[in-house]
Amino acid sequence: MPINGSAATPTAPVEVPRGLAGVVVTETQLGDVRGREGFYHYRQYSAVELAQTRSFEDVWHLMFHGSLPDAAQRAAFAQQTATLRHLPEEVRAALPGIARASALSGPLAGLRSALSLFGAAKGFRPVYDIDGDQRRADALTASAVVPTLLTALYRLGQGLDPVEPRDDVPYAANYLYMLTGSEPDADRARAVEQYLISTIDHGFNASTFTGRVIASTGADVAACLVGAVGALSGPLHGGAPSRALDTLDAIGTPDRIDPWIRERVLAGERIMGFGHPVYRTEDPRSRMLRGIARGFGGELVAFAVEVERQVEAILAELKPGRELHTNVEFYAGVVMELCGLPREMFTPTFASARVVGWSANILEQAEDSKIIRPAARYAGPVPPVPVPAPDGAGV
Repeated sequence: MPINGSAATPTAPVEVPRGLAGVVVTETQLGDVRGREGFYHYRQYSAVELAQTRSFEDVWHLMFHGSLPDAAQRAAFAQQTATLRHLPEEVRAALPGIARASALSGPLAGLRSALSLFGAAKGFRPVYDIDGDQRRADALTASAVVPTLLTALYRLGQGLDPVEPRDDVPYAANYLYMLTGSEPDADRARAVEQYLISTIDHGFNASTFTGRVIASTGADVAACLVGAVGALSGPLHGGAPSRALDTLDAIGTPDRIDPWIRERVLAGERIMGFGHPVYRTEDPRSRMLRGIARGFGGELVAFAVEVERQVEAILAELKPGRELHTNVEFYAGVVMELCGLPREMFTPTFASARVVGWSANILEQAEDSKIIRPAARYAGPVPPVPVPAPDGAGV
């Protein structure tokens, strides 16, 4: 039954591409990815331009309220979100156990449990049962607390005490402060902020779509976000920044780039950090992050730029006719490494930004009472087949 309780109307099956590639499933006012142009936007603004000129809180306000804030709104929103960073005592007390249980899997796995507990502790109710203001309040609270949960789980996993969030610093600087326990360098805090802004939302990717599917059932905000985190944890989605950096480590030196890459491309292996299911030209996020990395300079950046140049040339030679360029993960890994983030926190850092986009999509989906319920084409043995009697049973 649809969520609104009306009778379902049977429809004829519609054949679609594998992975729903290119299939439009709904309308959104939150943004879009124009892959052939190498452009994406949040509402009516270029996402890259927002990352270059605005704060994380400004873009968060845009995604939740539909407009960029003026000076008074900016101050009020920053103060509101800062006060929501703190954890309820029952969640704080459970974090050491969650960190121990997820020690082998890392903070992102722990976040699933911690976020679920947080929603229960805060009394989140199904989005179907609450009004828009309460949905927005729940989504704002959950988005604000995710960095606190992630950094606490990481530090506990390292045998360190969590660092309490500060109310007097912006989102990105507070994230780095809770992660390291030290006042962050301003340039590195801004670089991380620009990365976070650039990854808030990106069309109907797997984790965003997962969150919207769960929201379509009327579930609470925490349940929707936990599902999105699970989708993000897959290496084909959010797990690539550290893997792209591992590729640079494996290559090692410039003279090894050509043979190392050729061997893997000819073996049909995927080169992490290259190619994207939507972009058919350069990923605009990669272009921006390359510029940030070059601003820092150094051996790692020079090596990454040379690897990019040679990999794209080899891919053009061995896979002619295909546009394969660096994606966001390639230079994201470089930038996060330069800013001192541990590799096991690369994907969690991605999640600390994307939670805002997920939440905005959950709020939008909650306005539609139609449950998302696709069909599958059965491809097994032809039914009905008589059920055999159990072995040894009499007739």
